[in-house]
Amino acid sequence: MATTPLLPDSRTEPDGSAVVRVLSYNIRSMYDDTDALARVITACAPDLVLVQEAPRFFRWRKKLARLARASGLVTLSGGATAAGPAILCSLRATVERTEDVLLPRTPGLHRRGFATAVVRFGGVRLGVLSCHLSLARDERYAQGGMLLDRLAGMGVDHAVAGGDVNERPDGRTFRRLGDSLTDCWAAEPWGGEYTSTPAEPHQRIDALFATRGVEVLGCGVPLDQPGVTEADLRAATDHLPVLAALRVPAA
Repeated sequence: MATTPLLPDSRTEPDGSAVVRVLSYNIRSMYDDTDALARVITACAPDLVLVQEAPRFFRWRKKLARLARASGLVTLSGGATAAGPAILCSLRATVERTEDVLLPRTPGLHRRGFATAVVRFGGVRLGVLSCHLSLARDERYAQGGMLLDRLAGMGVDHAVAGGDVNERPDGRTFRRLGDSLTDCWAAEPWGGEYTSTPAEPHQRIDALFATRGVEVLGCGVPLDQPGVTEADLRAATDHLPVLAALRVPAA
Protein backbone atom coordinates (compact mmCIF):
# COMPACT_ATOMS: atom_id res chain seq x y z
CA MET A 1 0.00 0.00 0.00
CA ALA A 2 1.34 3.44 -0.92
CA THR A 3 2.24 5.69 1.98
CA THR A 4 1.81 9.45 1.86
CA PRO A 5 5.28 11.06 2.10
CA LEU A 6 6.04 13.25 5.07
CA LEU A 7 5.93 17.01 4.75
CA PRO A 8 9.22 18.86 5.30
CA ASP A 9 10.18 19.61 8.88
CA SER A 10 10.27 23.18 10.17
CA ARG A 11 13.60 24.82 9.52
CA THR A 12 15.43 27.95 8.47
CA GLU A 13 17.07 27.70 5.05
CA PRO A 14 20.59 28.97 4.21
CA ASP A 15 19.06 31.84 2.21
CA GLY A 16 17.14 33.05 5.27
CA SER A 17 13.75 31.71 4.18
CA ALA A 18 11.78 29.61 6.65
CA VAL A 19 9.82 26.39 6.27
CA VAL A 20 6.76 26.78 8.49
CA ARG A 21 4.21 24.08 9.30
CA VAL A 22 0.66 25.42 9.68
CA LEU A 23 -2.37 23.46 10.89
CA SER A 24 -6.00 24.60 10.60
CA TYR A 25 -8.48 22.75 12.83
CA ASN A 26 -12.12 23.19 13.85
CA ILE A 27 -12.12 21.74 17.38
CA ARG A 28 -15.87 22.02 18.14
CA SER A 29 -15.35 23.84 21.43
CA MET A 30 -13.43 20.84 22.79
CA TYR A 31 -16.68 18.94 23.36
CA ASP A 32 -15.15 15.70 22.13
CA ASP A 33 -12.06 13.66 23.08
CA THR A 34 -9.48 16.31 24.01
CA ASP A 35 -6.74 13.72 24.51
CA ALA A 36 -7.24 12.53 20.92
CA LEU A 37 -7.29 16.15 19.77
CA ALA A 38 -3.97 16.88 21.47
CA ARG A 39 -2.41 13.74 20.01
CA VAL A 40 -3.40 14.74 16.47
CA ILE A 41 -2.05 18.27 16.89
CA THR A 42 1.20 17.04 18.46
CA ALA A 43 1.78 14.48 15.71
CA CYS A 44 1.45 17.20 13.05
CA ALA A 45 4.35 19.15 14.67
CA PRO A 46 2.95 22.57 13.70
CA ASP A 47 4.57 25.94 14.22
CA LEU A 48 1.13 27.56 14.03
CA VAL A 49 -2.35 26.18 14.70
CA LEU A 50 -5.30 28.15 13.35
CA VAL A 51 -8.19 27.06 15.56
CA GLN A 52 -11.90 27.43 14.89
CA GLU A 53 -14.65 26.93 17.48
CA ALA A 54 -12.30 27.41 20.42
CA PRO A 55 -14.09 27.38 23.79
CA ARG A 56 -15.97 30.67 24.34
CA PHE A 57 -17.73 30.32 27.66
CA PHE A 58 -16.96 29.23 31.23
CA ARG A 59 -13.18 29.08 31.86
CA TRP A 60 -12.50 29.25 28.12
CA ARG A 61 -8.96 30.59 28.59
CA LYS A 62 -8.00 27.68 30.84
CA LYS A 63 -9.44 25.15 28.41
CA LEU A 64 -7.55 26.59 25.46
CA ALA A 65 -4.35 26.86 27.49
CA ARG A 66 -4.73 23.24 28.56
CA LEU A 67 -4.99 22.12 24.93
CA ALA A 68 -1.97 24.20 23.98
CA ARG A 69 0.08 22.77 26.83
CA ALA A 70 -0.93 19.19 26.00
CA SER A 71 0.15 19.82 22.39
CA GLY A 72 3.50 21.40 23.28
CA LEU A 73 2.31 24.86 22.21
CA VAL A 74 1.24 28.19 23.71
CA THR A 75 -1.87 30.30 23.17
CA LEU A 76 -1.16 33.27 20.93
CA SER A 77 -4.51 34.99 20.39
CA GLY A 78 -8.25 34.58 20.02
CA GLY A 79 -10.89 32.46 21.68
CA ALA A 80 -13.99 34.16 23.06
CA THR A 81 -12.51 37.58 22.27
CA ALA A 82 -12.57 36.69 18.56
CA ALA A 83 -15.92 34.83 18.74
CA GLY A 84 -14.25 31.43 18.33
CA PRO A 85 -11.14 31.59 16.12
CA ALA A 86 -7.80 31.32 17.93
CA ILE A 87 -4.12 30.87 17.17
CA LEU A 88 -1.67 28.57 18.96
CA CYS A 89 2.05 28.60 18.23
CA SER A 90 5.29 26.84 19.05
CA LEU A 91 8.13 28.54 20.89
CA ARG A 92 9.89 28.81 17.52
CA ALA A 93 7.68 31.80 16.72
CA THR A 94 8.56 35.28 17.97
CA VAL A 95 5.40 37.33 18.39
CA GLU A 96 5.35 40.93 17.17
CA ARG A 97 1.69 41.69 17.78
CA THR A 98 -1.79 40.18 18.00
CA GLU A 99 -5.29 41.50 17.41
CA ASP A 100 -8.70 39.91 17.88
CA VAL A 101 -11.29 41.30 15.48
CA LEU A 102 -15.07 41.09 15.88
CA LEU A 103 -16.95 41.33 12.59
CA PRO A 104 -20.27 43.12 12.07
CA ARG A 105 -23.10 40.97 13.38
CA THR A 106 -26.22 40.18 11.39
CA PRO A 107 -29.23 40.03 13.76
CA GLY A 108 -30.24 36.46 14.39
CA LEU A 109 -26.90 35.02 13.26
CA HIS A 110 -23.85 33.95 15.23
CA ARG A 111 -21.19 36.62 15.83
CA ARG A 112 -18.01 35.98 13.85
CA GLY A 113 -14.45 37.22 14.17
CA PHE A 114 -10.80 36.84 13.20
CA ALA A 115 -7.84 35.93 15.38
CA THR A 116 -4.77 37.62 13.90
CA ALA A 117 -1.06 37.97 14.61
CA VAL A 118 2.25 38.94 13.10
CA VAL A 119 5.07 36.54 13.98
CA ARG A 120 8.71 36.09 13.04
CA PHE A 121 10.70 32.95 12.29
CA GLY A 122 14.29 34.15 12.22
CA GLY A 123 14.38 36.87 9.57
CA VAL A 124 10.95 35.97 8.18
CA ARG A 125 7.84 37.98 9.09
CA LEU A 126 4.46 36.32 8.60
CA GLY A 127 0.92 37.56 9.07
CA VAL A 128 -1.50 34.96 10.43
CA LEU A 129 -5.31 34.90 10.42
CA SER A 130 -7.74 32.28 11.69
CA CYS A 131 -11.39 32.49 10.62
CA HIS A 132 -14.72 30.70 10.75
CA LEU A 133 -16.98 32.18 8.10
CA SER A 134 -20.75 32.48 8.27
CA LEU A 135 -23.27 29.82 7.34
CA ALA A 136 -25.29 32.54 5.57
CA ARG A 137 -24.27 32.96 1.93
CA ASP A 138 -24.30 36.76 1.64
CA GLU A 139 -22.73 37.36 5.04
CA ARG A 140 -20.04 34.78 4.26
CA TYR A 141 -19.18 36.57 1.02
CA ALA A 142 -18.87 39.90 2.82
CA GLN A 143 -16.64 38.29 5.45
CA GLY A 144 -14.40 36.93 2.69
CA GLY A 145 -13.83 40.51 1.57
CA MET A 146 -13.10 41.59 5.14
CA LEU A 147 -10.54 38.80 5.41
CA LEU A 148 -8.73 40.03 2.31
CA ASP A 149 -8.83 43.61 3.57
CA ARG A 150 -7.46 42.54 6.95
CA LEU A 151 -4.53 40.67 5.37
CA ALA A 152 -3.76 43.64 3.13
CA GLY A 153 -3.64 45.93 6.15
CA MET A 154 -1.31 43.84 8.30
CA GLY A 155 1.83 45.52 7.00
CA VAL A 156 3.61 42.33 5.98
CA ASP A 157 4.74 40.98 2.63
CA HIS A 158 3.61 37.42 3.38
CA ALA A 159 0.66 35.96 5.25
CA VAL A 160 -1.31 32.77 5.78
CA ALA A 161 -5.04 32.56 6.48
CA GLY A 162 -7.04 29.48 7.27
CA GLY A 163 -10.16 28.12 8.76
CA ASP A 164 -13.62 26.76 8.28
CA VAL A 165 -14.93 28.45 5.14
CA ASN A 166 -18.35 26.77 5.46
CA GLU A 167 -18.34 26.43 1.69
CA ARG A 168 -16.90 24.14 -0.97
CA PRO A 169 -14.27 25.31 -3.49
CA ASP A 170 -16.90 26.01 -6.16
CA GLY A 171 -18.69 28.51 -3.90
CA ARG A 172 -18.36 32.21 -4.62
CA THR A 173 -16.65 33.09 -1.31
CA PHE A 174 -14.12 30.27 -1.65
CA ARG A 175 -13.46 31.43 -5.22
CA ARG A 176 -13.10 35.03 -4.05
CA LEU A 177 -10.37 34.00 -1.62
CA GLY A 178 -8.70 31.77 -4.20
CA ASP A 179 -8.63 34.58 -6.78
CA SER A 180 -6.55 36.78 -4.48
CA LEU A 181 -4.65 34.16 -2.47
CA THR A 182 -3.13 30.75 -3.13
CA ASP A 183 -5.42 27.88 -2.16
CA CYS A 184 -2.72 25.70 -0.63
CA TRP A 185 -4.35 22.33 -1.30
CA ALA A 186 -5.03 23.21 -4.95
CA ALA A 187 -1.44 24.42 -5.36
CA GLU A 188 0.29 21.35 -3.91
CA PRO A 189 -2.15 18.60 -2.87
CA TRP A 190 -0.88 16.18 -0.24
CA GLY A 191 -2.61 13.72 2.07
CA GLY A 192 -6.39 13.81 2.01
CA GLU A 193 -8.65 16.38 0.37
CA TYR A 194 -11.97 16.26 2.23
CA THR A 195 -12.32 17.72 5.72
CA SER A 196 -15.95 16.98 6.58
CA THR A 197 -16.95 14.70 8.18
CA PRO A 198 -14.32 12.47 9.87
CA ALA A 199 -16.64 9.47 9.68
CA GLU A 200 -17.50 10.05 6.02
CA PRO A 201 -15.23 12.64 4.36
CA HIS A 202 -17.03 14.00 1.30
CA GLN A 203 -16.41 17.75 1.09
CA ARG A 204 -13.59 20.27 1.47
CA ILE A 205 -14.92 23.16 3.54
CA ASP A 206 -11.74 23.87 5.57
CA ALA A 207 -8.72 25.40 3.89
CA LEU A 208 -5.42 27.22 4.15
CA PHE A 209 -4.62 30.18 1.91
CA ALA A 210 -1.30 31.99 1.46
CA THR A 211 -0.34 35.28 -0.14
CA ARG A 212 1.59 35.27 -3.39
CA GLY A 213 5.28 34.58 -2.97
CA VAL A 214 4.79 31.92 -0.29
CA GLU A 215 5.79 28.54 -1.70
CA VAL A 216 3.43 25.69 -0.83
CA LEU A 217 5.42 22.49 -0.24
CA GLY A 218 2.34 20.39 0.46
CA CYS A 219 -1.13 20.76 1.98
CA GLY A 220 -3.96 18.45 2.96
CA VAL A 221 -5.51 16.27 5.63
CA PRO A 222 -2.67 14.47 7.47
CA LEU A 223 -3.77 10.90 6.88
CA ASP A 224 -1.43 7.93 7.35
CA GLN A 225 1.16 10.04 9.16
CA PRO A 226 3.12 8.85 12.21
CA GLY A 227 1.12 9.49 15.34
CA VAL A 228 -2.12 10.36 13.50
CA THR A 229 -4.67 7.56 13.68
CA GLU A 230 -8.11 7.25 12.15
CA ALA A 231 -9.51 6.57 15.62
CA ASP A 232 -8.11 9.83 16.97
CA LEU A 233 -9.29 11.82 13.94
CA ARG A 234 -12.82 10.52 14.44
CA ALA A 235 -12.80 11.05 18.21
CA ALA A 236 -11.17 14.50 18.32
CA THR A 237 -13.86 16.67 16.68
CA ASP A 238 -16.35 16.81 13.79
CA HIS A 239 -13.85 18.17 11.23
CA LEU A 240 -10.57 16.87 9.85
CA PRO A 241 -7.52 19.11 10.13
CA VAL A 242 -5.60 20.69 7.26
CA LEU A 243 -1.80 20.71 7.48
CA ALA A 244 0.55 22.65 5.21
CA ALA A 245 4.29 23.15 4.93
CA LEU A 246 5.11 26.59 3.53
CA ARG A 247 8.39 28.16 2.53
CA VAL A 248 8.26 31.85 3.38
CA PRO A 249 10.88 34.18 1.84
CA ALA A 250 13.14 36.22 4.07
CA ALA A 251 12.33 39.91 4.41
